[in-house]
Amino acid sequence: MFPHHREREQPIFSARAHVFQIDPTTKRNWIPASKHAVSVSFFYDANRNVYRIISVGGTKAIINCTVTPSMTFTKTSQKFGQWADSRANTVYGLGFATEQQLHQFSDKFKEVKDAARLAREKSQDKELANTALTIAAPQSPPVMCVNGPEDKLFRSQSADITLSSEKERIKKMLSEGSICEMNLEAELFTLQDSNSKLVAALHEANANVEQWKKQLAAYQEETERLREQVSELEAHGGHGPSDMLKDELTQSLEELEALLKAKDEEIHILQSKKADYHEMEHNRNEAMHRLREMEMRNSDLERRIQNTEQNLSNSLEDRDRMDTEIQRAIEILDIKIFDLNDLRQSLVKLIDK
Repeated sequence: MFPHHREREQPIFSARAHVFQIDPTTKRNWIPASKHAVSVSFFYDANRNVYRIISVGGTKAIINCTVTPSMTFTKTSQKFGQWADSRANTVYGLGFATEQQLHQFSDKFKEVKDAARLAREKSQDKELANTALTIAAPQSPPVMCVNGPEDKLFRSQSADITLSSEKERIKKMLSEGSICEMNLEAELFTLQDSNSKLVAALHEANANVEQWKKQLAAYQEETERLREQVSELEAHGGHGPSDMLKDELTQSLEELEALLKAKDEEIHILQSKKADYHEMEHNRNEAMHRLREMEMRNSDLERRIQNTEQNLSNSLEDRDRMDTEIQRAIEILDIKIFDLNDLRQSLVKLIDK
């Protein structure tokens, strides 16, 4: 299985939520573990058959919980749920944006818990079967040491040590690549969430801009009409409305001009937000590019691991052949020693005669 599958955890579900932890002193109050909503993901380790809940806030993991069959996710309100982790001696709380997201996370938690229970039962059955086989298996006879070519035996032991160290080095390389890829996936989830929020804000801003443009056109028409009235009043002098009416018209004109200025400033702010959106889009593209590079790097690591596994297999075959040759040489030496011993006894008998 090792050459064909990645030795890393696979993400199976992810949701956005505000993370809380219970106050260890009072055991009643909630302490925020993240300033903003973060990704809370379920991961599955196929090699160990283990499910985990992981959430990364900034540069540290704020949730690293192994799901066990005894855990229960409780919905305490329409948008809030919690579960206890006895290993970490804490209680985690999650606040979701909608009730639907809470239901989805709760259903996935129950599904993962049932899968963890089945995995534990299978593991226990396997351990019982192995124990029964161990009890029933006869003990192997002790290995006898005989005289032989010690230099070949020493090279065989050195080959075992070299193969073991090579396996550890390869596992470490693959683990580092998996951690980098998991961090990139978490960063990608965050960028996608920010991107969706910016798109929604831009759509809303564009709708507001259109509405404000219509209002600005109406205000401009009203301003022109008021200016014409003021001009007519100034032209007619004392024959038109009173000075009080002119003052009121002038004040209304000033208020409309101030309102136009404020709307212009809001339009400039919205245009600057468009630049932020383009920058976020650029960051998302860079993250996607880095993720693709990491996948290519992992593919290269897998290819190197397959080659190394093949080399290890060839080395083991060579070692088996070497052991066979050594054993054959030992048998030949035993026969020669036996013949020499017979010859020696014959010579002794001849001398005694």
